[in-house]
Amino acid sequence: MTMDATEYVLSREPFIVRRTVRWGDCDPAGVVYTGRFPEYLLGAIGFFKNHMAGGSMHDLSQKFDVDMPCKGMSFDFIGSLWPGDVIDIQCVVGDVRTRSFDIECSAAKPDGTPVFKARFSPICIERTVRKGKPIPPELREILVQFQTSPVENA
Repeated sequence: MTMDATEYVLSREPFIVRRTVRWGDCDPAGVVYTGRFPEYLLGAIGFFKNHMAGGSMHDLSQKFDVDMPCKGMSFDFIGSLWPGDVIDIQCVVGDVRTRSFDIECSAAKPDGTPVFKARFSPICIERTVRKGKPIPPELREILVQFQTSPVENA
């Protein structure tokens, strides 16, 4: 079976999204634009959030009457990417705090060559007043289920 998608869930346990670099993601020298890495990360995190929700994270957010915008995002770049390169982005829940939590991601080529590590930190806010609020207990339970250490360079 061949997969022609640019981005898809490769594995649910551990949770890994496979992404193929497109020619349009790169500068004239053929290296991926730095600005594309957040797109790669957010794509993987979107799949991961939906996986944690068992459907749509948007539906879960509505159920708990909470939005989860980005509080912070950080990257540690380890390798470069070229058109046609494939990366596997593994996602796990890291620290869970009162109002916010971390999603830790580790990206590597299929041969194990590391490409980047990243952290995405959503914060729970009340939808109507746009003010921070504690993570609802039911949502916290879901997050804790996915709270593990990412496999090194996976």
